[in-house]
Amino acid sequence: MVHLHNHLPSMAFYLMWYIALAIQVSLCFLYAFKCIFYFDLVKEEFSHYIGVNYLYAPFISCLLLLQSAPLMEPHSVLYKTLFWVFVLPVLTLDTKLYGQWFTTEKRFLSIMANPASQVSVIANLVAARGAAEMGWKECALCLFSLGMVHYLVIFVTLYQRLPGGNNFPTTLRPVSFLFFAAPATGSLAWNSICGTFDTVAKMLFFLSLFIFVSLVCRPTLLKKSIKRFNVAWWAYSFPITFLALDSVHYAQEVKDHVASALMLI
Repeated sequence: MVHLHNHLPSMAFYLMWYIALAIQVSLCFLYAFKCIFYFDLVKEEFSHYIGVNYLYAPFISCLLLLQSAPLMEPHSVLYKTLFWVFVLPVLTLDTKLYGQWFTTEKRFLSIMANPASQVSVIANLVAARGAAEMGWKECALCLFSLGMVHYLVIFVTLYQRLPGGNNFPTTLRPVSFLFFAAPATGSLAWNSICGTFDTVAKMLFFLSLFIFVSLVCRPTLLKKSIKRFNVAWWAYSFPITFLALDSVHYAQEVKDHVASALMLI
């Protein structure tokens, strides 16, 4: 009985990971069928100023599953191969999305920016963390800088309340929680790059925590979006998970009662 009790946490992890993998594979197959039978809708998503950001989501999920894979070492050939399989589409979307902000006359960032634009930032930061785990520091720094620079640009643009943010649908307002997901992910990525939760990681964690508190203190902002269940509610749990992971790393580094209390909260 004691032996079983000791293995319960690992059993739960394996179970959750394989369930997540099964769901991810199922969703990929469903989207592949959509590409085959409803290609016009996929093209429309690719051109839509909000929809294009969600094309990053499958690759973020795959990278997170890869980084948490229980039976795969980061230095294995399979891990490296899968890493590039998932990262190359992210870089392709980056070239398309970020490039049009520079070159396309009708797609300036000041017009197209919306809270969902931060999904692209998170994809780059998750990829940076994966590269750091394999020991590819230069690649990790490249992806990290790409993500954080664009996060700052998007954050400042949205902070000014320009037209793009005002055209955002009410049902997608939970995506506002991505404001603190990006710095929280950046903090974890920087921790993996440096191998320690240093000053930069702490600064990103504090920024994420401040934005989280600012959003929680304004429940009326999200009141209309929670009246009826919507798939967009994923934007609540996803950022909070990364913030919780950050708080754990912070508590382990600082070893303070306040940090430990913050981790438990």
